[in-house]
Amino acid sequence: MAHEAKIVREMDWNNDFGMNTVLSHFGEGEKILGAVTPPIFQNSLFVFDTVEELFDSMTNHPGGPKHHYSRMSNPTVDLAEKKIAKLEGADACKLGGSGMASIVVAIMSCIEAGSHIVTLDTAYGPVRSFISDYLNRFGVTVTYVDGLCTDDLLDAIRPETKLVYLESPSSILFRLQDVGRIAKVCKEKGVATAMDNTYNTPVHMNPHKFGIDMVCHSATKYLGGHSDITAGVVTGSRERIDKIQRNEIAYFGSLLHPFSAWLLNRGLRTLTLRMKRHEATGNTVAGWLEDQPEIERVHHVGLPSFSQRELYHSMMSGSGGLFSFEPKCQDEAKIRAFINKLEIFGKGISWGGFESLAVPLQMQPLNYLEPKQLVRLFTGLEDAPDLIADLEAALPLLH
Repeated sequence: MAHEAKIVREMDWNNDFGMNTVLSHFGEGEKILGAVTPPIFQNSLFVFDTVEELFDSMTNHPGGPKHHYSRMSNPTVDLAEKKIAKLEGADACKLGGSGMASIVVAIMSCIEAGSHIVTLDTAYGPVRSFISDYLNRFGVTVTYVDGLCTDDLLDAIRPETKLVYLESPSSILFRLQDVGRIAKVCKEKGVATAMDNTYNTPVHMNPHKFGIDMVCHSATKYLGGHSDITAGVVTGSRERIDKIQRNEIAYFGSLLHPFSAWLLNRGLRTLTLRMKRHEATGNTVAGWLEDQPEIERVHHVGLPSFSQRELYHSMMSGSGGLFSFEPKCQDEAKIRAFINKLEIFGKGISWGGFESLAVPLQMQPLNYLEPKQLVRLFTGLEDAPDLIADLEAALPLLH
């Protein structure tokens, strides 16, 4: 018998369902025409029977079930937002067109002319540029700290500080911060907190549980998982997210497009399975590299030698496939030759997809006397022995 309209399956989501069940079914009670995969609402606007219903949808239901314009909300986008909010333990979520788009709206929602921001010297480079260069035009100032000493970070807070922006682990050097203590003190001082959780995903850490106000992701990475979308996430309280929707999302027009949201929903279904594989492969490859004579140091939170191992275990339930290493040879030309020799590892700046990647980077954090040449690796879904063989064939170029 053909389906006449839709199948509705109601589940009591107050029950303690596991993450994989949430990823598979949460928010999908309505099966349009019995379709197991929700359709794409690839439309720009929504029409109503009356003007009154139209105006009601615009004024009383921001981001809710009454969609009116896909610049503000869309059913396909809404489904992905509900899933991610549930996974992060947040009231609400908004999706943007890229990780940077979502980070920018989160930052902008907290500041005004003359505000001060505290963040990390090893935060994502474009975020540092946005704060230091772009926001500087509006009198916003910033203090950079290494984040290794919580007291130093908290001492950097001023009366005009509006935001503490964290990455735990941070970019390239994978430094952790004591997220719970920082969030507690910031709440006492009335300072907002935001954290980039792209590395961890909700599989390995929920910053909201530690008191962080806003959690951001580049969903281009693990959440999407297939290297076919750019997308961003910001989660938080209903009040914060509604405010971001009314202001930053509405004015900047940065809501994720429906087709990308549909692909994101597809990627989320296999998130936990992929994360287990990335973690296992990353730990294996990083552990092998640590034993090679050409390598000075490997920066990977999953290694037993990781200097913040105790803090790692107190906040995170696992690691991932992204890490970096310092070659003993600091000759930039030889490092590039080593990377160019790799056959399985692609040369690319993103990560979090199915494919392994390698890229040379230079870092000079506050506590480094001189710049360091590093190699950042991402281990994808290939077999670990094949990745190790690829690295082993290229290591002689670092002599």
